[in-house]
Order: sequence, then C-alpha cells, then structure tokens
Amino acid sequence: MVDDEAKKVIWSLQNNKRTEEERNAFKPTGKKPMNKNLVYILSALVITFLMSFALSLFSKETTQFCFLIDTYCFNSTENPIAYTFYILMNLWILILGIAIAYLIGKKIGDRFKI
Repeated sequence: MVDDEAKKVIWSLQNNKRTEEERNAFKPTGKKPMNKNLVYILSALVITFLMSFALSLFSKETTQFCFLIDTYCFNSTENPIAYTFYILMNLWILILGIAIAYLIGKKIGDRFKI
C-alpha cells in the first residue's frame, strides 16, 4: 500500500524562501499612484506629430494649403513644418470625429437595447 502523505505536492512557487523584506516589497505604501493621463496625451500628440512629419516627407508634389481662412495660405515645399501641422490638425479632426461618433452611437445603443 502506498502512503498518501508521501505523494502530496506543495504548490508554492517560492517554497517559503523569500525573506521578510522581499515579502514587504509589494505592500501598499500609502502614496497615491501617479496620474498618467498627461503622459498619455503628450505621447499621443508626439506620435501623431511624427506620423504627420513622415506623411509630409512622402508627399512628392507641392501642395497649396490654407489654415482656416483663404488669405493665410502656404506652400508645402517652402514650409514643411507648417504642412506637418496642417496634416496633424487633419489627423486629429479625424480622430476626434471617430471618437465623438463612437460616443454618440454608444449612447444611442444604450438607450435602444434590443
């Protein structure tokens, strides 16, 4: 007959080898965690700016573009930074339009549950 106690397996990864200091490493410190919203927003702006700059470099032909009014116009080859900001502005208009359409659709969908 086989002893059942001899077959028992201890399912502990550390097998109680950690010191008291290592056990206390993950206890709450009482500090509030840092709000990372600003970091996320700035990183999104930097990434879309870099994408806009890359898109402006891929454009071979000269483009005439205007900011808000017809008298405030630029040429894409003479002002590549202004053209980058123009592309950035258009990207964010698209991103915000998609986000607003999603939020409106979600509210309508929540109101008319089937």
